[in-house]
Amino acid sequence: MTDVWYGPRDEPSVVGLLRQRVEEVGDQLFLDFSGQQYTYRQIFDRAAGLASGLGKAGLMADQTVATMLDNNVEAAALWFATNLRGGIWVPVNTALKGSFLAHVVADSGARIVVCEQDFLDRFRAEIHNLPQLELILVRGGSESDTIGAVSVRPLADYQLEPDESAHVARTTRDTALIIYTGGTTGPSKGCVISNGYVLSSARGFIEQCGRVEGEMNWSPLPIYHFNLVSGTIVGTMLLRSSASIAARFSVSGFWPEMQRCKAPVVNLLGSMGSLIARMDDTPEMVQCHGQIRVVHGAPFPAALQDIWRSRFGVQVVGGNSYGLTEGFPLTTLAAGTPTPPGSSGKANVESFDVRIFDDADREVEPGAVGEIVCRPKRPGVMFDGYWHRPDAFASAMGNLWFHTGDLGRFDEEGFFYFEDRKKDYLRRRGENISSQEVELVVLGHESVAEVAVHAVKSDVTEDDLKITAVLKPDTHLLEVQLFEWLKDRMPYFALPRYIEFRAALPVSAVGRVHKYQLREEGATAATWDREHADVTWDRR
Repeated sequence: MTDVWYGPRDEPSVVGLLRQRVEEVGDQLFLDFSGQQYTYRQIFDRAAGLASGLGKAGLMADQTVATMLDNNVEAAALWFATNLRGGIWVPVNTALKGSFLAHVVADSGARIVVCEQDFLDRFRAEIHNLPQLELILVRGGSESDTIGAVSVRPLADYQLEPDESAHVARTTRDTALIIYTGGTTGPSKGCVISNGYVLSSARGFIEQCGRVEGEMNWSPLPIYHFNLVSGTIVGTMLLRSSASIAARFSVSGFWPEMQRCKAPVVNLLGSMGSLIARMDDTPEMVQCHGQIRVVHGAPFPAALQDIWRSRFGVQVVGGNSYGLTEGFPLTTLAAGTPTPPGSSGKANVESFDVRIFDDADREVEPGAVGEIVCRPKRPGVMFDGYWHRPDAFASAMGNLWFHTGDLGRFDEEGFFYFEDRKKDYLRRRGENISSQEVELVVLGHESVAEVAVHAVKSDVTEDDLKITAVLKPDTHLLEVQLFEWLKDRMPYFALPRYIEFRAALPVSAVGRVHKYQLREEGATAATWDREHADVTWDRR
């Protein structure tokens, strides 16, 4: 069991594992980016050259490098390059803009940012909020420039000759990356991820999806998601296998991609599985029948499982696990293990003590719903806290238990069921959204006096976001005008589907907004719905 979770003792770090694979299977395909293919050796050589470039840029051990990149070879190589120099990689959500973007980059303390050419103007607009930033390296850029005191240079100029002597040895306990997760009621926080945790979570992915050595794994998830970083990229290294990473998810492009890469293991997130199941038949779909052995993701409802099995010939459907960036997997079962519909396996007793608590931190009986809490039973199976926010970490560790903020229950047989999100938690298109962050942006509009951002149940599998607002006296604002104003100030996944203007918000005796009431009321007859409006928005 020890080797399953920790691996051989000569696997102390992510880049240490990559070095091993170069020695063992260096000329084997490692990563495929929509047809652009790279072996283990090619990825390492590219990373080593970029590591020299980061050294030229002044990167020191334990300093952060923020990257805002689409799914491509540089995005993966820069993670390894940063770690080779002893640095800490901070992948940034490519949908962020405005204050959302500035917060993550400033909070991470990154002096160096690497971004796509298309994203440079977002940094230009927020440069006054990034006093620590010194250098922006632009992928696809060809000209040098300055933005205030910040140098802007082509990334290609920093792909240099490798210098092995400058590489910094990392251990299991050293930090490999920081993943920023959307806060539930406050600004997003950076989860500090050690090398050991990346490796253990990757093994968790492998065990509960049943992927075996030699199997190609296809994923459309973005590289700033821990699922792709750990489950797909590191999981692939552990299995000496190959992975195909799509530029982005496309319903119409799914089956052509399956036909091209012939992957038997597929990762999906949120509503993706439902959207594919609703597709009309295509020639590629017919030709790929039975190719996919495992489609892995959140638990699929029983009816959706039946569709994937009968229509597409998939053997293992859904995922028997629950976890979050801070700890994964908290519950799990091996792939193919019979589980009740809607359950997410059983407590991961090898690595975590998982309980369900009431609001007084007392454990509840089986069947009762409460907050999911956990604590590790092994080293390197959880995050190491929130970056530069010890107060937030201490707050989450009530009575020495990590409080997830999620609600769930265990049945009499020990099967776990996720029930809901505690407080004002929203999840849209696979992204956690802080209602407070969205509210602050909306309140920046000169016509808005009060606002409440809350979830509305979706007809797919995730929440839709609604803005309920009160306008200032003697102002005139249409819902579509507010939506258009928000498009340039918020990431696409946080844009509201619904907007409603009211004379007043429902509040308690002490002035707190009754968001539970707004959630229950949902999309009222007076609610504007972007799905029935003539609007467009950039989905990046």
